[in-house]
Amino acid sequence: MEISEENKLKIKVQKCIVSVSVILLAGKFFAFYLTNSVGILTDAMESIVNVVAGFISFFSLRMSAQPRDKEHPFGHGKIELISASIEGILIFIAGLLIIIEGVKRLVDPSFPDKLDIGIIVVTVAGIVNYILGWYSIRVGRKHNSIALIAGGKHLQSDTYSTIGLVTGLLILYFTHIAWIDSLLALIFGGIIMITGVGILSKTTANLLDQADEEMLSHLTSAIDKDKHPEWIDIHNLKTIKYGSTAFIDCDLTLPWYYTIEQGHDSCEKLKEVIEKQLTIGSIVSIHSDSCACLHCEHCLLSNCQYRKSEFVKPLTFSIKEITESDEERDVHHGL
Repeated sequence: MEISEENKLKIKVQKCIVSVSVILLAGKFFAFYLTNSVGILTDAMESIVNVVAGFISFFSLRMSAQPRDKEHPFGHGKIELISASIEGILIFIAGLLIIIEGVKRLVDPSFPDKLDIGIIVVTVAGIVNYILGWYSIRVGRKHNSIALIAGGKHLQSDTYSTIGLVTGLLILYFTHIAWIDSLLALIFGGIIMITGVGILSKTTANLLDQADEEMLSHLTSAIDKDKHPEWIDIHNLKTIKYGSTAFIDCDLTLPWYYTIEQGHDSCEKLKEVIEKQLTIGSIVSIHSDSCACLHCEHCLLSNCQYRKSEFVKPLTFSIKEITESDEERDVHHGL
């Protein structure tokens, strides 16, 4: 199987980000060489993290784009989560380094040379980083790539630190108050650390296969809205995301007298309803259960000749009910 066009686009975007990041890194170190500014050196150090993280993301995107195989039946999408986790750690470290350098400058302030050139270089680099980050996040959200989203947030966090640095350098340039840019570096260094923690929190949740409440909510609403009369009960719904693919599994209770063909058609209808709600690739597995005449009071099939009790009311699906196991479902409804 060839790499899909969607994955080719993600790899192309990441290749562009890495290439530009290398150029910006060179520019920032050149600015440091001209100014001997510790603040600009801090920005350049963060750019090293950008480049390293960019290469990691590029590698992970190439790996995650590989099709499923015998050794990896669920694909290679988890590598994106590992990449994003590493990037979150690097972002956190970069923020910590900025704070350390800011403290050093407070203790031993110095006035840089050729600040005007340094300000221009850092400002241009910050603008380019923000545009790259915005584009990376846009493509990542469109194609559900955690690696591209994490990389984009990293680039934008670099821009936030650049704003603080440029503000400090401008104030320093006009006032010669050397400690002001250090204070701003401490503030934005803290913001960058918070960004890193946020990325780590999200990727850790995905690595641990934490339930996606937003996806479950969309699926539950769609199923409840478009349910068919023979869908007597739906439960044990589970979702797992591997990169840009969602694996969904659930149990569908059908009339006990349905033929295999009828049961298959009902499962396909439910599968279509689920897939319409997803913006990413999906593999849906539906297990059919027999009603065993235990759900008559909830069954919408008015012409059922095997009904054992009168119809009372249909099941209204909620996230709690639709994700319950067979045992929980039976206890809940006294079956």
